Amino acid sequence: MGPLHGTRIIEISGIGPAPFAAMILADMGADVVRIQRPGGGTFATGSADLVNRGKRCVCVDLKKPEGVDVVLRLIEGADGLVEGFRPGVTEKLGIGPDVCLDRNPRLVYGRMTGWGQQGPLAQEAGHDINYISLTGALHAMGRKGEKPAIPLNLVGDFGGGGLLLAFGMVCALLEAKSSGRGQVVDAAMVDGAAMLLASIYGAQQSGWWSEERGTNLLDGGAPFYEVYETADGKWVSIGSIEPQFYASLIERLGLDGVEPAGQMDKSLWPALAERLTETFKTKTRDEWCAVFEDSDACFAPVLAMSEAHEHPHNAARGSFVVENGVRQPRPAPRFSRTRAELGIGPAEVGEHTDVVLAEAGLSREEIASLRDVGAVEGS
Repeated sequence: MGPLHGTRIIEISGIGPAPFAAMILADMGADVVRIQRPGGGTFATGSADLVNRGKRCVCVDLKKPEGVDVVLRLIEGADGLVEGFRPGVTEKLGIGPDVCLDRNPRLVYGRMTGWGQQGPLAQEAGHDINYISLTGALHAMGRKGEKPAIPLNLVGDFGGGGLLLAFGMVCALLEAKSSGRGQVVDAAMVDGAAMLLASIYGAQQSGWWSEERGTNLLDGGAPFYEVYETADGKWVSIGSIEPQFYASLIERLGLDGVEPAGQMDKSLWPALAERLTETFKTKTRDEWCAVFEDSDACFAPVLAMSEAHEHPHNAARGSFVVENGVRQPRPAPRFSRTRAELGIGPAEVGEHTDVVLAEAGLSREEIASLRDVGAVEGS
């Protein structure tokens, strides 16, 4: 049933982090109703549209006043709303926070943007790469002497964006239960990416983190926190930071002449990196997995997405599940009592229009009238 069972969220459909936040809420048991414009969609389609799993979908044309009225009617019975437009767009559509909170004073209104609701860049276009650039995150990632490495769109869009919004929504929903009052949650990817850097900002200001890429403990500078190519052209990772784990690494590799006591001597790092590179190329990835089995060397194979589900640990935990023929991550985190499980699969646009509007109290005649004027579509 999930810990958010009984909570209803209205999602004004978009792309990227806002739908991801709503997906997380749906995974946790919330009844998420996605408002999709006619003809709209996302990059993925059908069962592979994973950020829309667990949600019901109503097709509404927000350019028509009747469509706006439909959304406001749904908001009256909702606990929260999620939207991911530029600041001011929902206000122009007639479903801004003032209007919605007037209709439902206990509504939590979640807003997902890159730059935030205020500030000189608030109205500028941008993407994950731009938001993490402004926070220092992108600058810190990459090899020594090379350009910054792009970490997919995980740091801005999903970690600093969608997860931050989902957390903010749950915080405000919890507070609203005691106060009876809703509020606006301003989740900005630039804020979230900065938050993710908190420990690194502390390290930089305390003197043990250099702004020169690829020279630090966690950015590939340390040869015992690195990835190495194996004999079959695949890769393995090691993260042997603690002395006892480093000693285990040296032992399993059989590196004669390497003294564990010299681990943090940076002058020794280049020679050690060269030796580790040569050593790891002497066996295949699977052979190294066998060597490091049951060790504390902090070792793991670097798996492709097509391989990850096959690893014995992931398989034992059921970290990935197959629904509607599509392999996908299982909802997380896990709960001992209110288990979070996958709900319905990704819905077609407008698949639940009639049933959701009927739940909101609209009659068949009213729904038919809305169809006639093109305010709603779908089955």
